[in-house]
Amino acid sequence: MRAPRTMWSLETLGRVRLGRHFYMRDFLYSEIGNIHRIPNIPENPDLAIANGHRLCEELLDPLTETFGRIAIRSGYRSPVLNRYGNENKLNCARNDANYGHHIWDRQGADGAGAGTSLAIPWFTDRFEAGRDWRDLAWWIHDHLPYSDLWFFPRLCAMNLSWRAHPRRTISSYIAPKGMLLRSGAAPSEELAARRTRYADFPPFRGISLP
Repeated sequence: MRAPRTMWSLETLGRVRLGRHFYMRDFLYSEIGNIHRIPNIPENPDLAIANGHRLCEELLDPLTETFGRIAIRSGYRSPVLNRYGNENKLNCARNDANYGHHIWDRQGADGAGAGTSLAIPWFTDRFEAGRDWRDLAWWIHDHLPYSDLWFFPRLCAMNLSWRAHPRRTISSYIAPKGMLLRSGAAPSEELAARRTRYADFPPFRGISLP
């Protein structure tokens, strides 16, 4: 697929299904792009689609089928859009740090990848009532083939990524701040203790959607 050049080809890209519950259009919205009039369009749609498929099928579909609706806060970013956000201090990391995360159509040092920022309303409600963010972090670690996890104080939102060569790291800006799990390291809590944290979570992929 060539990079979209017309409204109709962009509409076709938006209709591409990336998983059971997601389409490419779900990941193209950008406040930065809208306000500053920068189109958020992949330079390499085929690579963006391929990596987006893995993100959705391996991470986002299972989350949806366990917790219900998830809210995408920031999905795909084109290199042009992300560079603008970084240079203007709009909460965008530099481009080379976002290859394989928000920039789906460029490969980073770890090869292919795709990521998104999201919130899980089911858990947000519990977090705002005092629940420990690490309960969700360890659940994801024990159930999903993620690469990188970063948690944020608002909504207990997270950056979540899939990579061909996963790093398996967990970090947070929520207390206790810092890195909970380094790449290649063993979890700081045994499996039995981790399971106790999320014993009341819904069954894995227990939602049977029509």
